[in-house]
Amino acid sequence: MHSKEQISHDEYQKTADWLKSQTKHRPQVAIICGSGLGMLADTLKCQDSFAYSDIPGFPQSTVQGHAGRLVFGELKGKTCVCMQGRFHMYEGHSLCKTTFPVRVFKLLGVETLIVTNAAGSLADSLQPGDIMVIKDHISFPGLVGLNPLCGPNDDKFGPRFPAMSGCYDKGLRSLAMEIAKQQGVAGLIQEGVYAMVGGPNFETIAEARLLHRLGVDAVGMSTAPEVVVATHCGLRVFGLSLITNKVVKSYEDSDSVNHEGVLEVGRLRSQTVQQLVTELIGRMEINNNNNNNAV
Repeated sequence: MHSKEQISHDEYQKTADWLKSQTKHRPQVAIICGSGLGMLADTLKCQDSFAYSDIPGFPQSTVQGHAGRLVFGELKGKTCVCMQGRFHMYEGHSLCKTTFPVRVFKLLGVETLIVTNAAGSLADSLQPGDIMVIKDHISFPGLVGLNPLCGPNDDKFGPRFPAMSGCYDKGLRSLAMEIAKQQGVAGLIQEGVYAMVGGPNFETIAEARLLHRLGVDAVGMSTAPEVVVATHCGLRVFGLSLITNKVVKSYEDSDSVNHEGVLEVGRLRSQTVQQLVTELIGRMEINNNNNNNAV
């Protein structure tokens, strides 16, 4: 596997410095948009946008439904940066490449990372079109040593052995639930556990049953590595999964899942996700006093 690749602190810094020289925006919040959810970036005011291919050091996104650009702008009075399209392990990227933008965001002064993804539901209570606020994750690649923090630790970002027990911020999770009530969509939203598998194939029935028995509510092929790196470097994290399909858990079931169906649910529910995230950004506290440039 490609986990031996190392990226030096200077390389992250070079990308951050290039972005700072190209835009006046100094983002406090970063948003990673999952499959079919890239429209969030379109609502930013006073936009500056950059194709990934133009940004020094950035990998390229190859997945349909992922636009492949970084968009800076204002949302509800806060400065944000949005990744329209993320990088996945199954595209052949090393995990330090898939998580590369997260450390660049840290060096730009970002404090809060919002991750969104499209996921399949294993919990009987989650239907396609529902939104799951992620309260915790299981990273299957991570459990077998495919972790973006493998290799020498960069002490400038964080400790060798970071704790992951509180990586999805409790305050932001309860604020999201409150906002959902006020927006009249509480019936669509619940908290749950997300599992990351490597992909790119969808799960076999036996794999789906295994995940279900392990207490997994929704499954996808991303997110965990970015959250691990964000937590390592001290970012506050909020995550949500848009449930796009029910994972097949029965041999009698003739349904099967495809990427087009995933993108279709993304289109139908994008408005709801967008309103929720926008309001969350508007109401979250930002601590401007900490000196992010010390990193």
